[in-house]
Amino acid sequence: MDHSVFPDPVYKEAVLRPLFDGALATHLHGFRAIDRAHLVMLEATKIIDRATAARIARALNAIDLEVDVDTLVYTGEVEDFFFLVQDQLKQRLGPDVAGRLHTARSRNDIDHTLFKLALKSRIDGFLAGAIRLAAVLLAVARRERDTPIVAYTHGQPAQPTTFGHYLVAQLEVVLRDITRMEAAREIVDQSPMGAAAITTSGFPIDRDLVSTLLGFDRPLENAYGCIASVDYVTATYSALGLFCLHIGRPIQDLQFWTSFEVGQLRVPNAFVQVSSIMPQKRNPVPIEHLRLLASQAMGHAHAMLGIMHNTPYTDMNDSEGETQGFGHAAFTTAGRVLALYTSLIGAVGIDAERVKRNIRRSCITITELADSLVRIEGLSFRQAHAIAAVVAKTVVASEGELATDGAVPFAEAFSHATGRPSTITPEAFAVLVSAEHFIAVRDRFGGPAPAALDAAFTRHAAEIEAMQHRSATHADRERKAATELDRRFSLLLDAG
Repeated sequence: MDHSVFPDPVYKEAVLRPLFDGALATHLHGFRAIDRAHLVMLEATKIIDRATAARIARALNAIDLEVDVDTLVYTGEVEDFFFLVQDQLKQRLGPDVAGRLHTARSRNDIDHTLFKLALKSRIDGFLAGAIRLAAVLLAVARRERDTPIVAYTHGQPAQPTTFGHYLVAQLEVVLRDITRMEAAREIVDQSPMGAAAITTSGFPIDRDLVSTLLGFDRPLENAYGCIASVDYVTATYSALGLFCLHIGRPIQDLQFWTSFEVGQLRVPNAFVQVSSIMPQKRNPVPIEHLRLLASQAMGHAHAMLGIMHNTPYTDMNDSEGETQGFGHAAFTTAGRVLALYTSLIGAVGIDAERVKRNIRRSCITITELADSLVRIEGLSFRQAHAIAAVVAKTVVASEGELATDGAVPFAEAFSHATGRPSTITPEAFAVLVSAEHFIAVRDRFGGPAPAALDAAFTRHAAEIEAMQHRSATHADRERKAATELDRRFSLLLDAG
């Protein structure tokens, strides 16, 4: 085999062909935008004259119209898609004019600009889905503001709260995850173009112009960092991985809550599959798929961090085409999680009778009895806790109900512990240990009582509105950038 001619056949099939196909599938629009923006800048700064720029513009336009990328097959005659375009330009314009487009740029700054353009669109899609989820969580939390549930700690019934309170807890994490992804987007939204290979250029380039025409917020300043600092990758996939990790935890709760033994979550038939052999079973398998998909997306995101680990601080293939494509799979799967979870959470409900039964069986309102003894009888909390514990053990042992069967054990335990009778009547005792009272008195900041939740709803609605506004602002800026790039490129096309 002749090893003197590039590319080696195995290298061509193992590396170059997949990279070529990946570039066509992912970066075609980015390639075209970068070529056009760079050309506009070269003419605007007089690095090339208008007549030459016009010829290059018409050739680029002809390539876009005449080269059917859907039928392109990688042959190895050129190294990659970038060189294919260069070769097409040379065929149309000759090597002198064609070669002027590449003045003051490198595949290094082109590549990272391509990667950032592709990543921004995926971040924006993720943010749109995450903000929709936040809006649905808020809407359902408002709807379920007063719906009691059993809250669990260590897998055991702990205290009553409301479904609305639980969903706001989820919402706050989603909002923080959105904030983390927005912060990552700010890093991505800085253009590397103009860094060239490492050190910018001796030509009077206008990096701000290219950045603006490509829809970036601003250029990334340090040229070495433009091609070496892949923190835009690590920041993005850290944020994405955390979202997938965080959403997996309430997914676990939903699975637990739908079990026959707990049964406090009601999943509608549209999200239930039946067993192929056991006709009595209702399997809420979309919850299982959510858990699986969230884990898969998290795995891809975390793998991206591993790929970046201990890589040189320079331009390198480790962070380039195939790595970028690998990471995109995390966004694809996370998007499925967002869509399914948003749909599911908007459709589920709480089985009120099952919640009442579980509250009766578990004595989970007993904490409020201890708190009330401190407030009403002036006991220390530890003393009140000991009395409440005796009452709970007695009621649970008798398989009774706290409100109706706990008053007598309470009176006895209180008298035994304090040497005096309690001022709390059986009727007052029943109110104190009710779930409704438990929730109502917890009206402090962050609590489940209606006033506390209403205040949280107002704050979080404002946060969601601000996030929607920021997303719309980004989209509007990029639409305007694309329009301006088309306008200025068209002026070159029409130039004499």
